Amino acid sequence: MDTEISSPKRSYALDALRGFAILTMLLSGQIPFGVLPSWMYHAQVPPPLHKFMPGLAGITWVDLVFPFFLFSMGAAIPLSISRKIEKGVPQYKIISSIILRGFILVGFAIFDLHIRPGEMKAAPDIATYLYALLGFLLLFPALARFPYKMSPVISALIKVCGVVGIVVFLALVRYPDGSGFIAERSDIILLVLANIAISASLIWYFTRSNLLLRLGILGFLFAARLIHTELSWGKWLWHSTPLPWFGMLYFQQYLFIVLPGTVIGDLILKWMKSDTALKQNETVKEWSKSSLIVIAGIMFIFVLACLVGLKSRLVFETLLGSIGLMLITWGLISKAKTPTEIFIRKIFQWGSYLLLLGLAFEPYEGGIKKDHPTMSYYFVTAGLAIFMLIAFTIIIDVFKKKKWVQLLINNGQNPMIAYVGITNLMPPILGITGLGVFLDSMFPTPWLGVLKAVMIVLTLALIVSFFTKRKIFWRT
Repeated sequence: MDTEISSPKRSYALDALRGFAILTMLLSGQIPFGVLPSWMYHAQVPPPLHKFMPGLAGITWVDLVFPFFLFSMGAAIPLSISRKIEKGVPQYKIISSIILRGFILVGFAIFDLHIRPGEMKAAPDIATYLYALLGFLLLFPALARFPYKMSPVISALIKVCGVVGIVVFLALVRYPDGSGFIAERSDIILLVLANIAISASLIWYFTRSNLLLRLGILGFLFAARLIHTELSWGKWLWHSTPLPWFGMLYFQQYLFIVLPGTVIGDLILKWMKSDTALKQNETVKEWSKSSLIVIAGIMFIFVLACLVGLKSRLVFETLLGSIGLMLITWGLISKAKTPTEIFIRKIFQWGSYLLLLGLAFEPYEGGIKKDHPTMSYYFVTAGLAIFMLIAFTIIIDVFKKKKWVQLLINNGQNPMIAYVGITNLMPPILGITGLGVFLDSMFPTPWLGVLKAVMIVLTLALIVSFFTKRKIFWRT
């Protein structure tokens, strides 16, 4: 197997991680409720009743998908904004584009929930599915970047038509309670992403040459989080909502995941710009093929071991096992020669630190939880995201097996189509054609229901891949 490495034009490993996050996020929403083992659901809403139990510690694979996506977003910030800096874009334009992007994401979050068939009608009929499908299609002229050459006037006209269509849709749509458009009706995940996209991007931009300052900001955020339960101004500020439809300071807690992501993004950017990696193949390697296979395998084992150990409440054993895996990995990567080997070693150090920090925080706040998120949750999931990134880097950039994860890459480059497609494309297709009823009859048992969920998500993934291959992207 050829393991010579050449520098990529973009981080396909980061795309793969984002694609993994979005597809598993969609899959988790399609899993049959109430009938499967508890590790198939969010740890704090176990079966059979799925009643929120905030005192129940532990995490499952479902609890990893959102932080993995957040981490990927953070890692992508240096890559996207640095391109504008290199092109000489003025500072005021960069800052205004960051803020504009955040508001577009907020609008996207609001529109996304308004067009869901389940929101428009408790038991959607064909007319409801058609309305939902129309809402999905309106997002293409409003958000899509097309590969076709067209004048700026035509491009602007297409976007204006899409936005006008969205406004008309929101003005006419009605919901079961008789209400129409309400700005506070929005998708909470997208709303969090919008808030974090603004703050993290601005923080990275102003601290891009001062890593210590960037990490120092997390110290103040930690202080705000520590006092948010006390009767003080901190509690008021933490839960304040001057613009309820936009967000609150509470959302900024996810910077504990996103800002470490920007640190890894800096390292990705440095690696991709390496003169050695750009100008020559990395023929002088320190690590053998077998060592690389073991390293990639250990990265996946980290994720599995932490999920099993923390869900089973074998916290000390998980800590010891993680340290053991770290020592084994360090023995394999301590000597590094090529830019890619050095890059992997550096981000492994960050991943190890974050995971150990998260495990050190584990007893705090009653154990690791996604809801309400604990300090342990932020750092454990950030560390595991880095380990997944290392595994994808070895697969894609070292062994050059990009095709193995091409579906993940394609969806990672177009995540918003996938996110909206699971509610506004697949249900209309299944409902209008009658395939939904047919699949329910063919997959009646719980685990067959999981197979049905996989088939639905896989179908959507192939549709998204179709758009990506034709360079049709939604840019939010």
